[in-house]
Amino acid sequence: MPVNPDLKGRSFPPTAPYLVGREKIREFASAVFATSPISFDVDAARAAGHADLVAPPTFPVVVQQLTLDQLLADPEAGIDFSRVVHGDQRFTFSRPVVAGDELTATLTVTAVKSLGAHSMVTAESVIVDADGEHVVTAISTLVVRGDE
Repeated sequence: MPVNPDLKGRSFPPTAPYLVGREKIREFASAVFATSPISFDVDAARAAGHADLVAPPTFPVVVQQLTLDQLLADPEAGIDFSRVVHGDQRFTFSRPVVAGDELTATLTVTAVKSLGAHSMVTAESVIVDADGEHVVTAISTLVVRGDE
């Protein structure tokens, strides 16, 4: 089944709040080989002017994945996850993600393109804090391999 081109412009409901924890930041930072002390040491983060540990710049993908799960689970989307390759990832920040943030994300499909038998789906996840203030927008492009 091909990807539904009518997905373009569709928005999904906001995710449940995700509480960013210190240990999650430390684990993620270790996994991506981040070396900045502001991701591991609270005193270093505070000395740098932050309220708590600062997540590495790619950490928002953890929250974005909650929105992508909604998209992938939608049978009307026509996306077979076993045929998905992650094509591109971008982030636009208003501020860094810090421990203690309670983040909610809303996904909108911004583009659906056909490339022969394959499809490219671009999804924008706007991530806000508990006050509704923008923190980061995460944009992913998924390549869905079609039947050849």
